[in-house]
Amino acid sequence: MKLLFSEARPAYENYIFPYAIWAFPEEGEAPSELFQAGFLPSSAQLDRFYLCRHIRVDLADFELTSENRRIIRKGAGIRATLIPRGQFELTEQRREFYKTYADIKFGKDKMTHERLERIFGSKILSHILLFTDEKTGQEVGAVTLYLEKPSLGYYYYSFYDLNYYQRNLGMFMMTTAVELLANAGYRFAYLGTCYSQNALYKAQFRHAEFFNGFQWSRNLKELRYLIERSQTVCNEHLLESPEYRERFAPDDNDVLAGQSFFKIRPGTE
Repeated sequence: MKLLFSEARPAYENYIFPYAIWAFPEEGEAPSELFQAGFLPSSAQLDRFYLCRHIRVDLADFELTSENRRIIRKGAGIRATLIPRGQFELTEQRREFYKTYADIKFGKDKMTHERLERIFGSKILSHILLFTDEKTGQEVGAVTLYLEKPSLGYYYYSFYDLNYYQRNLGMFMMTTAVELLANAGYRFAYLGTCYSQNALYKAQFRHAEFFNGFQWSRNLKELRYLIERSQTVCNEHLLESPEYRERFAPDDNDVLAGQSFFKIRPGTE
């Protein structure tokens, strides 16, 4: 992969000079290799990725927790069907259903009809997981997925009927997707970013882990610490924080650097 560093807002008085890090896949490089290194797609065509704190579930020896099983029970009678993109038609009815959901959840026209069309026609969408209420026969939700077997399944956008909130439909859809990927032999389920308390629901699976900037971590106390820290005024980079280093990272910089995915090979240009 090729990396590009895009400057973000500095805090010169504290010598904080942050950069957003973009990755561009090289010829022959699979998207799963960039996911593994801590990146998520920032382009629906899978030609640009960004480094971020995001959640994945290690599906080796996966099993549902008691909370996962509770969620599955609440969705009893809702059927999930995995459909390859080429066999799925974005009808006018579905288009309006998904647009209405997006307007309510993200804000009016944050997702335009044009953007919705682009998502359903892009490389990042390989399959749709469609949810149907067996009692009424009505479609009540859909998840857009990128599947690269056996490496990963990426849970991209979801759309669902908000009238099913008492049945935790959104969480039921995610739990169903993770279990489906595990049963189908996928290695990881990637669930998106986690920068707030509201996003911690993505970590309620056994073997959930997050990318902390240099490695994947299963320490959810560390994740909560990072979320709480982001709500305060920070006058130092994370790895300059004695508290963070004492609690969550090796004090030896050589050991810490040895855990990083990123290395520059001698002789490269």
